Amino acid sequence: QVQLVESGGGLVQAGGSLRLSCAASGRTFNNYIMGWFRQAPGKEREFVGSIRWNDGYTVYSGSVKGRFTVARDNAKNTVYLQMNSLKPEDTSVYYCAAGRVPLLRFDYWGQGTQVTVSS
Repeated sequence: QVQLVESGGGLVQAGGSLRLSCAASGRTFNNYIMGWFRQAPGKEREFVGSIRWNDGYTVYSGSVKGRFTVARDNAKNTVYLQMNSLKPEDTSVYYCAAGRVPLLRFDYWGQGTQVTVSS
């Protein structure tokens, strides 16, 4: 059974940093893309960034490019979202997801972790 478990959320002041983790288990993810999404109250879910597990290729949304970094640790089967220069508009629940290459959809989702950025 595939499980994605996020951690690392919390409250931070604007300009600060947080690192989210997504511990993946239940299968090997070599042929998967791991994505980070976020959803604020009253808003649609938004793509943040992703990483292709086998070669580390990353993609970012324009709103976070240059501030956020997605990385993976193969030995720990964990994906990270390093968030720097945080803004109040980054406040959301952040979700980790996994989708098989070639990516048609993200099949597996974590439960989410809350990130709140105060001004």
